[in-house]
Amino acid sequence: MTLDDLLAPLGAEKFFAEYHDKQPLHLKGDPAKFAQVLSWRQINRLLDMTHAWSSHSLQLVMDGVPVPAAEYCTQATGRDANERLMQPVTARVREWVAKGASIVMNDVDSLTPGLAAVSNAIEGAGLGKAQANVYISWQSHKAFPAHYDTHDVWAVQVEGEKTWNVWEGRAEWPISHPVFRSQTQEHHEQAKGKLRAKVLMKPGDLLYLPRGWYHDALAEAPASVHVAYGAHAPLGMDLVNILMERVLYDAAFRQPLPRQDGTAAAKFALTSRAGQLGQRLAELCRDPKVMEVLEGYVAGYRFNRGGNDLLAWRGLAKEGAAPEGEGGDALRVVAGGAKPVRRGSDWVLKAASGTLPLSPVEAEAANWLLGRPDITEAELRAAHPAADAPALLGKLRGAGLLVPT
Repeated sequence: MTLDDLLAPLGAEKFFAEYHDKQPLHLKGDPAKFAQVLSWRQINRLLDMTHAWSSHSLQLVMDGVPVPAAEYCTQATGRDANERLMQPVTARVREWVAKGASIVMNDVDSLTPGLAAVSNAIEGAGLGKAQANVYISWQSHKAFPAHYDTHDVWAVQVEGEKTWNVWEGRAEWPISHPVFRSQTQEHHEQAKGKLRAKVLMKPGDLLYLPRGWYHDALAEAPASVHVAYGAHAPLGMDLVNILMERVLYDAAFRQPLPRQDGTAAAKFALTSRAGQLGQRLAELCRDPKVMEVLEGYVAGYRFNRGGNDLLAWRGLAKEGAAPEGEGGDALRVVAGGAKPVRRGSDWVLKAASGTLPLSPVEAEAANWLLGRPDITEAELRAAHPAADAPALLGKLRGAGLLVPT
């Protein structure tokens, strides 16, 4: 996936010209667009990796209020033997979900190929480090009140529907620092301004919000899942850190500052020294070696994920070959409410590509599987043994109603 793919049909060029760091963007998409990013089956698979989660990586939020870790976790030993942490308990999580608590799965950008694909598209365009969280919400329950983020937000809707309130207010390039984190909700309610847009996100839709833009969201469908990618771009403050390393080798910065005794002469000496050091910093900012380090830092500002191929490293497989069975055989249903209908003695299924004829056995099986979020051939065989599972799945894939997960 590239940024052009992510932003289709708008494209990256128009995005940078009109939207990047300027204004929000809502792009409507086909349900199949992000079908491979995440599915209910994959969510359950990830949650079943119980020892991989803690109260920090898996959080519950009830109507805007975080659920205390003690309410859904128990003390356990982490994967590192000496580490004690609060680990979610499935039964307790289930109880909170039944009440309407939202689930937040943090730092998931490398957990599946689909999640990593979007991260790589953002980072590949030089937009900074892309970190992702999954938000699972239930109808009429809001996870968070109006707020802004300290990074650009790329929200990808993968299941259900969610309405976003996008406000006119924008904080001026906030960062993750107590100066900004300590702001009260009362401050946010005043600073968010008037409602700019009410955006209904459906599967395949994308919402881009520049850093600091106020927003909140509420699930409209019985269940909603979106992946929020936070793009953390390198900042001007990072140049200061590079200069901190450089001034270690400049004697002027290692000299003591003028002693202060309260006299005008002492104050003048300190002001003069500060001016001299400031001028030297300006010179260093134009130094080719400093610029070479800065350029490399900005160009390489992304997370390192993936790249492992053990069999290839040992010469036992071709480089880049996918391991046998990778991704499983699950197919995501992107039917958009399609159902078989009877025309006289025949059954047909309407799809974007045209009308698909079905036998009565196929119609019964198709009606069952199209009501599911995803399906495997084994599940179809078990539920409808009379149907030719491979042939039916092939028909539905050809019609664009199923896509691989």
